[in-house]
Amino acid sequence: MSKGFLVFAEDAQVKKYTRCAYALGLSLKKHMPDANISLVTNNTVPDKYVTLFDNVIEIPWYDKNKGNTHFRVEDRWKLYHASPYDETILLDADMLVLSNLDHYWEYLNKYDLFFTNNVLDYRGKVITNRYYRKTFDANNLPNYYFGLCYFKKSELAKEFFKWVEDITNNWQLFYGKFVNNNYPKAPSMDVTVSLATKIMDCEKYTSHNFSPVTFTHMKPMIQGWESATDSWQDSISHYFNDRCDLKIGNYQQYGVFHYTEYSFLNTSMLNQLERMVGIN
Repeated sequence: MSKGFLVFAEDAQVKKYTRCAYALGLSLKKHMPDANISLVTNNTVPDKYVTLFDNVIEIPWYDKNKGNTHFRVEDRWKLYHASPYDETILLDADMLVLSNLDHYWEYLNKYDLFFTNNVLDYRGKVITNRYYRKTFDANNLPNYYFGLCYFKKSELAKEFFKWVEDITNNWQLFYGKFVNNNYPKAPSMDVTVSLATKIMDCEKYTSHNFSPVTFTHMKPMIQGWESATDSWQDSISHYFNDRCDLKIGNYQQYGVFHYTEYSFLNTSMLNQLERMVGIN
């Protein structure tokens, strides 16, 4: 069975996430040189970026006039259909991989569909702060994160993504019925996949509280600081050395790092990743 990483990079306005996806791909190749990586986008992709990916795939059934959410939420249900792999790990574009992830594949192989439901702060501690999760708590939704998930081409995953399609295309109707408390102002993939899980009653088949599959989530209000700033970069320093090791404050980072702020990915960092992978 084929397996690979899939990255979605489509912007409604400013075309910046293609660059993030390229950096993510470089970081994957540094730690897993044989990894298969595909990019799903309708953005113009520079030739230099194209050589990194096994496939650059156009978004299926794309309608540029339909929907205009910042992260093109309306197109993300299509990733199940777009993936060229039998087994897929889906990653948000604004992530870096900072160590080998082979153990993820070994763990996930026993599932048809899996979502991360616990994430870490920069100290490596499980985040318990619910600042960004009030809608989940108010509506008793599973604590799922679409930014790192896994699926096989299987009947369960196919049915699940059909529900995700229906909810996405009718999000106001579904949210109005099932997510009426602390009602979101816009559609959210985290909310949508959590709602689909609840409708299908498949939580016990699609997550595990003690899973090793997780990521460091750098949204500022959940880092355990007494006085958080709007940008986590204003609260703590970071260091990215010539070996592409990353420290946040005094804490070495491993695994999947979700930096969330586009300004974090500077030109020097991108150049260092290119040197490590052997791209000039």
